[in-house]
Amino acid sequence: MNRYFICMEETHSIVRQFALPEPPTNVTPLGEGFINDTYLVDTESEVKYVLQRKNGYIFKNIPGMVDNICNVTQHIRKKAAAQGLDPERSTIRLYPTWDGKFYFLDNKQSYWVCMYYIPDTICYDVASSPQLAWSGGAGIGLFQEQVADFTDDLAEVLPGFHDIRYRFGQWEAALAENRAGKVSALAREIDWIEQRKEEMLAFKVLIENQTIPSRVSHNDTKISNILFDKNGEVLCVIDLDTLMKSSVLYDYGDAIRSYTNTATEDEPQTNKIAVNLPFFEAYTQGYLSYAHRFLTQTEVEWLPFAAKYITYEQTLRFLMDYIDGNRYYKIRHPEHNLVRTHAQYALLQSMEKAYPQMQAVVSEIYLSLHFQNKIL
Repeated sequence: MNRYFICMEETHSIVRQFALPEPPTNVTPLGEGFINDTYLVDTESEVKYVLQRKNGYIFKNIPGMVDNICNVTQHIRKKAAAQGLDPERSTIRLYPTWDGKFYFLDNKQSYWVCMYYIPDTICYDVASSPQLAWSGGAGIGLFQEQVADFTDDLAEVLPGFHDIRYRFGQWEAALAENRAGKVSALAREIDWIEQRKEEMLAFKVLIENQTIPSRVSHNDTKISNILFDKNGEVLCVIDLDTLMKSSVLYDYGDAIRSYTNTATEDEPQTNKIAVNLPFFEAYTQGYLSYAHRFLTQTEVEWLPFAAKYITYEQTLRFLMDYIDGNRYYKIRHPEHNLVRTHAQYALLQSMEKAYPQMQAVVSEIYLSLHFQNKIL
């Protein structure tokens, strides 16, 4: 994962490369660091900063990623200021190095960034209630509304991400190579993928021809990437490494995939797995409370399908990695990716069964919000 041991003396040296308003006094590890290595920077005042080493194994164009973050957050800060909000609590702020760049490249060819630490905030690891699911939806909807009028180009930091046409190319190659010798025993699972290819490609065509428009998308919509104030109100979205131009329906679909699963992503007893419709309704209400202001009618109509699309894509990716010898996802045992495949497929089947209800929920919420707006 492109990691190396770094001592605290090195982090002190690195953070001093950034033009911070106050000199740093202490640097300590922050969080578990599954992707990036993150540190909290103390100063003589109450102001703190976050120092972060970006993962060069996953992200191949970190300068482009940093440009994306700078441009989008500057856009959000300007809008927040115009609305009378505190720009420093409405999005993250990166600080430049002394030579004016917003990243530092160390002698081990690793990229570092430094940002303002937003104080007095709450962060949740999971959405444990419909109320939190509503808040998670509101957080992503707010972010997407803030950047709905952002028209500049963004670097593609994860090529092929959520591109099912690209995934099918990988799929065909994996089947042909049959690296782990598993294909002959997976006729049932392979058919799960093959029988749905046509409808998934049809959705992708709508995105390719801009019937469903390209917008700024976050691409990592878990609730832990949303900051709340002490009263539980949404402040802003963080962890902007995966900002790209794509369909915002991907963000919604991925959130529904994770928020509404009644079990874990690798639950072996698939009878425990279903889409939690109260959580689906709550997330959708929170999301559309902001997103109804900019989404087109076509985008709204395809929101429920986006949940199926992303769940299908994840089923395909787990199965493909199993066929390919478990080279991408970390596993705890040799059959782990197959267990994940079955679990994701069970969730997909539940979504397919509940699809008319999901469509009705989206339509009812959207129409209700528009009716309220007309009255106001």
